Amino acid sequence: MKHGFIKTAAMTPKIRVADPEYNAKEVCRGIGEACAKGAKIIVFPELCLTGYTCGDLFLQELLLNGAKDALRTVADATEGSDALVFVGLPLEKDGKLYDAAAVLQNGEVLAFIPKKHIPSYAEFYETRHFTPGCGKAEPYLFDGKEVPFGISILFEVDAAGGFAVGCEICEDLWAPCSPSVSHALAGALVIANLSASDETVGKDDYRKLLVRSSSAKQITGYVYASAGEGESTQDLVFGGHNMIAENGVILAQAGRFAAQNIYADIDIHRLKHERRRMSTYTPGNRAAYTIVPVHMEEEETPLTRSFDIRPFVPSDRAQRDRRCEEILAIQTYGLKKRYEHTGAKSAVIGVSGGLDSTLALLVTVRAFDLLGLERRCITAVTMPCFGTTDRTYDNACKLAQTLGAELRQIDIKEAVTVHFKDVGQSMDNRDVTYENGQARERTQILMDIANSTGGLVIGTGDMSELALGWATYNGDHMSMYGVNSGVPKTLVRHLVQYYADTCDNAELRMVLLDVLDTPVSPELLPPVNGTISQRTEDLVGPYELHDFFLYYMLRCGFEPAKIYRIACRSFQGIYDSSVIKKWLKTFYRRFFAQQFKRSCLPDGPKVGSVAVSPRGDLRMPSDACAALWLAQAEEL
Repeated sequence: MKHGFIKTAAMTPKIRVADPEYNAKEVCRGIGEACAKGAKIIVFPELCLTGYTCGDLFLQELLLNGAKDALRTVADATEGSDALVFVGLPLEKDGKLYDAAAVLQNGEVLAFIPKKHIPSYAEFYETRHFTPGCGKAEPYLFDGKEVPFGISILFEVDAAGGFAVGCEICEDLWAPCSPSVSHALAGALVIANLSASDETVGKDDYRKLLVRSSSAKQITGYVYASAGEGESTQDLVFGGHNMIAENGVILAQAGRFAAQNIYADIDIHRLKHERRRMSTYTPGNRAAYTIVPVHMEEEETPLTRSFDIRPFVPSDRAQRDRRCEEILAIQTYGLKKRYEHTGAKSAVIGVSGGLDSTLALLVTVRAFDLLGLERRCITAVTMPCFGTTDRTYDNACKLAQTLGAELRQIDIKEAVTVHFKDVGQSMDNRDVTYENGQARERTQILMDIANSTGGLVIGTGDMSELALGWATYNGDHMSMYGVNSGVPKTLVRHLVQYYADTCDNAELRMVLLDVLDTPVSPELLPPVNGTISQRTEDLVGPYELHDFFLYYMLRCGFEPAKIYRIACRSFQGIYDSSVIKKWLKTFYRRFFAQQFKRSCLPDGPKVGSVAVSPRGDLRMPSDACAALWLAQAEEL
């Protein structure tokens, strides 16, 4: 459970109806397989020790006793294992029959959880046999030992920093107020569901929706094991549609009719972080619950879970295109509102021929089109200086002309040279003053042009640059509205690509594709043989790594060691571990040191679940110390 990962399993054994002895052997086989794979929470289907489709045979005492014998066999099979096992069986209590889950660990029966909602509609007639379970736990005598029996039972696991597991059964998930809601509010981070959900046309989509939405709304891991092969097909067919979800995301899913056991690594720490983050997630009545302590050894879970190397960018093309269109709309309507409020009639943008300024110009054009303003009221200013190359200069000019904006070319070499003379900066000293002096001269020009035209300066800097502080304070750091401030660098590229693919303008497309092919650079140092000499990613590190670090730090609350672990796994074959460690330390050092720049950011629209605005998602002191994070990163 190192770093909070716990492996879970949803198992569907091939059973025989009304043959508990055989079924117990199949369940034991499944337990052996799951334990060998490192699973610590193992869930089997509803009534799997007898079969769900026994009908009136459930009233036979011989079958009920056979189910208890089968349970003893399964319990014995768990001896020596600290995995928490959930298995379904019919159980008689006080003269009534219950559809129950037995919870087992290390040879012991820890508790019985009865089903609360008993369906008696459509193809279901469970009320003919079963009684709804009660909430408060009561003692149940099993093999001379009192075992808690009731719905309000949680299993408190001491591993992974401590977490609780709750249980519900099949129809409970379909009910308006399922037991898992109370379980989650009482502290359960993982819900086990033992199910026997038959297959009808389209039911799998609805079932998946329920599992996803329950795990999302309750902020839980949800392990759903459903009946499959071996159940009677007299009237119904069961497909073994197993699912494991975490906070609205399906981590693993069995193919229907595939007799497939599934495994997934649920992240307990991420669920805890999400609950801490959400102020509307309020604890429920834990006092009403019986808490069963469960010990598990702290082990490093062998991960099968994958982490996308570009968490801000959907891997599916259709979904990515939808995301790009949505983000462009958010940026555009944010800027449109600012113009409607201020009454400004012009826009001023510094265009460099790079990705960020290209995206800002595209967004501004869209906003002006919506406002009914002429595009010639957009002033695109290119300001070549010591590091400008012909390629970026030409692209900046072509972009402005193709989009119908007014192009202004202002060479700032002379102005910067005079300024350096005024402040005593040698032209041969290529230090930070040499670079920042150019950036601040450009910003001054843009602000003055905006004043003279009654317009707004549109900021071009993206969220990745803001996270790293890769911006000149009161230079490109400043604007009157920063349309890209919520967009990470890895996503900027896809937004420009999407625009190129959908613009229906061959000339514009050609320019955009060349911008996409140009290395990311501030172009503040003189070129070498006419080509860019200053590549941003050589200086601060690959943006795909930094965006990966940023997402898992801010969105998920991961510590450096955990980010390093999943980065090494995700970028295997792309970056070796020493490179990842180097840039991870750079990320933390810069992120903490550069907060003062983010504390005074201009307005700009939030577009995703991660943002660095001081008025929104990131309320961070400018003087926060990075020592704790850097110390752990150094130990990797």
